[in-house]
Amino acid sequence: MVRPRIEALGSYLPGKEVSTDELLAQLAIESPIDLERVSGVKHRRRCDMDEHGQPEDSFTVALAAARTALAGSRYDATDLDIVISCSITRIRGEEFWVEPSFALALRNELGAHRAVHFDVSNACAGMLTGVLVLDRMIRAGIVKRGLVVSGEYITPIADTAVREMSEKYDPQFASLTVGDGAAAVLLDDQGTDSEGIDYIELNTSAAFAQLCLGMPSDRSSGIALYTDNRAMHNESRYLLWTTRQRDFLAERGSDFTTEGYDHMIHHQFSGPAVELINKIAEREFDAAMPPSSAVLERYGNTASTSHFVVLHDAVKQQRIGSGAKVLMVPAASGVVAGFLSVTLGELRV
Repeated sequence: MVRPRIEALGSYLPGKEVSTDELLAQLAIESPIDLERVSGVKHRRRCDMDEHGQPEDSFTVALAAARTALAGSRYDATDLDIVISCSITRIRGEEFWVEPSFALALRNELGAHRAVHFDVSNACAGMLTGVLVLDRMIRAGIVKRGLVVSGEYITPIADTAVREMSEKYDPQFASLTVGDGAAAVLLDDQGTDSEGIDYIELNTSAAFAQLCLGMPSDRSSGIALYTDNRAMHNESRYLLWTTRQRDFLAERGSDFTTEGYDHMIHHQFSGPAVELINKIAEREFDAAMPPSSAVLERYGNTASTSHFVVLHDAVKQQRIGSGAKVLMVPAASGVVAGFLSVTLGELRV
């Protein structure tokens, strides 16, 4: 049976850095909570000018991440059968793109001219959704190799929040934790018993759909994010992951301990919340959680790119290496939960 694997991995973070203190100093009201303590975010990156003096946006950072992945791959862009773009923000220049697709534009810029191309949008689970689609296409024999890429210029929602927040408990408060960035992952059909995607499953619970909404601001010309954090971050929502994975593993005749995960990567939305999720997971799985890798303190919540920004950073810093079995756990508007298990081979980053 064909088994997809991660053949190459890329990431790009803008050079401009903004601290939490700098951001809070712009608020018209006194910050009601210690954002750094509650979220775990000390700094985040922001699109500005790249090293060549050109303006950065969703497209340029996605392109940079894709080129980084191809630089570490044995494949050229012309070898790609498919390009899937997963950005939430599709900002190019000063416009928000809907058509033509980002995937088409990225394919053309990379020179992957024979590749099928389409966009997938699934909030902060976007890249994992793209990987799921490509995983299934490779297993079905439709394609042999492809690129999943996302670039996020999402800090404009923080600008809107700074400009508009007027209450101590404001639905735009979570917007202050985001950062810009991009990631790309190249999958092929050369997985083996010791390297490849073990499984990936996602599920959506519409009962929570109204708790986190991105849209044009209802007060100004900016884009905004409205989140009911009290309702969003509670045990019933966290159990969407643990219940589904426990049932999935039981159907395979396995359990969490038997799987032997070496590392875990959660969506980068709140350090303290991840600690709570892990405590709940230990109870639900009756197992100790593997070490969690994170970049939240340095980069904030980079939206759909977060899991692969973390993975790229951990591989580059040699905290995760060949043979490691990594569990990725999404948490996205929708609400989307699920899990991706992957055993890594040698990656050049």
